[in-house]
Amino acid sequence: MRFTTSRTVKTVLATAVATSALVVPAAGSATAATTTGTAAAAPAPFGAAADTIDAKCRSHGRNYVVRQYYRGPGKYTLRCGTKTWGWKHIKLRHGWNSTMDRKISAAIWSGAPNGRGGFSTYTNQCPSIEKFRTIIGTPAGRNDLLTAYKVNTLAAAGAKC
Repeated sequence: MRFTTSRTVKTVLATAVATSALVVPAAGSATAATTTGTAAAAPAPFGAAADTIDAKCRSHGRNYVVRQYYRGPGKYTLRCGTKTWGWKHIKLRHGWNSTMDRKISAAIWSGAPNGRGGFSTYTNQCPSIEKFRTIIGTPAGRNDLLTAYKVNTLAAAGAKC
């Protein structure tokens, strides 16, 4: 009798663990970031897969949204754009890949306002050096990504360390 009860408890516990693994979102998912309240990790950008953006922009107009990035409750979009703004501009002038996508997401999610209508990420040293910059605001909308690129400039001339 004792063996049967112990075996039943083990079966119930194993089932409970397997069920909870199905209910709890993965640590890197956008759902996990919103349900766990983690502010350090940027949620995954929402939109078409990086390798299909070119095909989407060929078959849609310049105002077609290919990515959505978040900063708190705010949403910023990346549209197909033209050679002077948006995804087509970034691809042509600065290159596009999954790393660029992640850097844009991180800058918007947790970067500091840069005075150019966007957000930047900086090194954690003194004086801090700007690593990556986004500029927000296009002819299609004020919360649209104009451009994004890598930079290496000192943050402020009179920065105190």
